[in-house]
Amino acid sequence: MKNLNLNACLLMLLFVSLSFSQRVDFEEYDLSNGLHVILHQDKSVPIVTTSVLYHVGSKDEDPERTGFAHFFEHLLFEGTKNIEKGKWFSIVTGSGGSNNAYTTDDFTYYYENFPSNNLELAIWMESERMLHPVIDKIGVDTQNEVVKEEKRMRYDNSPYGKWNEEVKFNLFKVHPYKQTTIGKMEHLDSATLDEFLAFNEKYYIPNNAVLTVAGDIDILQTKKWIEDYFGEIPKGKEIKRKFPEEPQISETIKAKAFDPNIQIPAIFLAYRTPKRNSREARVLDMISTYLSGGKSSKLYKKLVDEKKMSLEVSAFNMSNEDYSTYVIISLPMGVTKLETLIEEISEEVNKIQTELISEKDFQKLQNQFESSFVSSNATIEGIANSLAEYYTFYGDTDLINKELDLYKSITREEIKSVAQLYLKTNQRLELYYLPESQKE
Repeated sequence: MKNLNLNACLLMLLFVSLSFSQRVDFEEYDLSNGLHVILHQDKSVPIVTTSVLYHVGSKDEDPERTGFAHFFEHLLFEGTKNIEKGKWFSIVTGSGGSNNAYTTDDFTYYYENFPSNNLELAIWMESERMLHPVIDKIGVDTQNEVVKEEKRMRYDNSPYGKWNEEVKFNLFKVHPYKQTTIGKMEHLDSATLDEFLAFNEKYYIPNNAVLTVAGDIDILQTKKWIEDYFGEIPKGKEIKRKFPEEPQISETIKAKAFDPNIQIPAIFLAYRTPKRNSREARVLDMISTYLSGGKSSKLYKKLVDEKKMSLEVSAFNMSNEDYSTYVIISLPMGVTKLETLIEEISEEVNKIQTELISEKDFQKLQNQFESSFVSSNATIEGIANSLAEYYTFYGDTDLINKELDLYKSITREEIKSVAQLYLKTNQRLELYYLPESQKE
C-alpha cells in the first residue's frame, strides 16, 4: 500500500521555489503522428508534472455552438475505454497526485502532478484521454449540468461576473474573440452527440497538441513510455485557421452593461492591442505594472490612497494569440462619478504618452518583472506550462531562457511610444458597468 501522507508531502514540494539562477534545459521532438514532446529533467525533488496543451479554445468554435472547448475541458475527465466513468480523479488522488485543467480563448491545458514513481501512470492517463475518450449522451448530459452550475456561480450570480463578456462583445465585431469561453447554454443544449464527436475528432489529436513532461524523470525511459502510449494514436486532419481581421477603432466606443448582483458601479476602459508574441505586448505588460502593480503604483497611489476616489483600480493586458485586450478598471468611492475616474485615469495614461517615466520608476519596474518572471518559473508545474506555451504561441521553446532579457531590453522610450500608439482615447471602449437598478 502506498504511503499517501508521504506522497501528499512530496506534492507539497512542487510549490516550493526552485533555483532559477541557471538556464532551463529541455529536449523537444516530434512523434510520427505530429505530437510535439518537450522534456525537462530536474531531480531536485521527486516530483513530475505531465501536461498536454491542445491548441483549441473558444475562438475555434462555431458561433452557433459556443462553449464547446470549455465543455470538453470537463467532458474529457468523464472516463475512457480503460478508465471507468467517474474514476479519473480517484485514480489520481489515490496515487498521491493532483490534477486540473483550464480553457482560454486560444487553448485548453490539462496537467497532473505526481510523485515521480507514478510518471508512467500520468503518461498513460493522458494518452487515454487523447485516444480512448468515452463521449456519450450520459457524459454530455452530466457535464452540461456541471457547466450550467459553473456559469450560474461564476458569471450569472457573481458580482461583476459578466464584465469580460461585455468588454469582448463591444470591443470585437468580427473576430471570434467576441465570444466567451463559457459560451451560451442554449448552444450546448441544442448540440447533438455527433457534433461533440466531430469536435473531438477535429481538435483533440496529436498533431494539435504539445505533451510536456517535467521534473524528476529518466529521459530514455520517459521517451519509451511516450512512444508506447502516444505513438499508436492516429494523426488527425490538418487544422486550417483563418480568422477575420478586426477593423481599426477610430472613435471612442461608449457602452453600458447592467448587473443585478452589484450595488457599486464600475468603469472599464478597454483597448484592442497586439498579439501576445509581439514586443508591444510585453511593453504593455510593463505599463500595466507601472500603473497598478502594487500599492505604490501610479493609479493605486493616486486614486485609492491620495484622492480616495476609488475603492479599487487595476490595469492589465490580457494577451491572446491574435489580439490582446488592455483593460483598466476602477470602482468609485462614495459620490465619485465614473466620468471623474475616466478623467483621472486618462491623465495618468497621458503622462506616459508625453513624458518618459523616471529612471527610479523604470528600475523598480524591471525589478518587479524579474521577480515575477522568476516566480512564475519557480516550480516544476510552472516550468511545464511555460515550455508548452512558448512553443505553441511563440514558436520558440527556448524563450523560457530568453524572455526575461527581452523585458530587460525594453526602454523608457518604447514605453512612451507604445502608450502613444495603442492607448489612445479614440481607440478604446468606455464600458459603464452599472447596477441593474440604474437601468431605467
